Amino acid sequence: MAFPVGPWPLYHCSKNLGNEMLSIDPAGVMRLDCVPHKESLSIREEFQQKESKFLCSHAALSSDAQRKGEEPVFCPMRTAFQIDRDRIVYSNAFRRLKHKTQVFLSPLGDHYRTRLTHTLEVSQLSRNIARAMCLNEDLAEAIALGHDLGHTPFGHGGEAALIEVFSSHFSHAAQSLRVVDTLENRGEGLNLTRQVRDGILKHSKGFGNIIPEKPQETAMTMEGRVVRIADVMAYLNHDLDDALRARVVRANEVPDICIRKLGNTHYDRGSTMMESLISHSGEKHGEFVLNIGEDVFQAMKVLRRFLYEKVYRAPEVYAEFLKVKQIVSDLYHYFLEHPDMMQAELVQMEMAPWDSQKTSLKRSACDAIASMTDRYAIYLYKKIFFPSPLV
Repeated sequence: MAFPVGPWPLYHCSKNLGNEMLSIDPAGVMRLDCVPHKESLSIREEFQQKESKFLCSHAALSSDAQRKGEEPVFCPMRTAFQIDRDRIVYSNAFRRLKHKTQVFLSPLGDHYRTRLTHTLEVSQLSRNIARAMCLNEDLAEAIALGHDLGHTPFGHGGEAALIEVFSSHFSHAAQSLRVVDTLENRGEGLNLTRQVRDGILKHSKGFGNIIPEKPQETAMTMEGRVVRIADVMAYLNHDLDDALRARVVRANEVPDICIRKLGNTHYDRGSTMMESLISHSGEKHGEFVLNIGEDVFQAMKVLRRFLYEKVYRAPEVYAEFLKVKQIVSDLYHYFLEHPDMMQAELVQMEMAPWDSQKTSLKRSACDAIASMTDRYAIYLYKKIFFPSPLV
């Protein structure tokens, strides 16, 4: 097969043979030439057209993505949700997740989960489920990667401490939305799409319903609802794995229903939960309904209750929580008395600086502490409150 020698014109080659021309030159050589489109589409536009064909009717199309602010430059390659994913991955807040607690505070062992590895596991589950259900995989991935950007240092212990000292309405989900909207990029934010922002805000459930019943708790997209469930699947599985590794619980203490219905290994549990959701979900009265399946769902709820009682509230874990509470509380009140130092911390993290005309001092103090990693919060606490030798 012969092809023209350069300089070549910039042709748009499609896999559709209707856009190619088979011909034979005077020397008898067969040629397959690309015929240029009269109206060439960008890679992004072409992929958006494909989405409408291979995604199910309940999926969110990237062509319908909406942003709060205008985009200065049109990207010809990536869809809106792919752009959101990349902005999250390249953010400072995402990189700080590697030194934030999942369950065990600043673990010395290399194999324990951090907030970053948890996020990656949620992303992996979300992508697999979305692909199997013909939902928008890029949207699910973006939501999953951004869902914990606002999580505090020291895990839920740090979150509980900020609830006590700052506001009873504080939540890491709302803080994650604040990070992408207001704090990142020196206050410019990431200008993410409405669909991703909504999924980030509504991913959290604490000890509440895994599948929400109230409209205000339900994500606007099916992909956002998938991430909420994938988040539970991920932490149930890996928190048990870490608790067994740390010997906070023993294998013979795990409820029998969890072993029988979910499996006895990390791989088995993850596969069972994911496959049960995919196989039991589907159309119901004209709507697509996510359903985990009764047996697996009951086993998940039993496992969650077990983790709360035996791991998250275990005496050794709770003892560390009391230390965390002291660190967070002392740093918070110190920032209220020394706003210049708080401002320096915000600038160092390349976040929105404190502006008394826009944000209260308490709000900015909370932002600064919530954005810290475990090790930096400990370092700063020692620097401020521990005595230094004079000679």
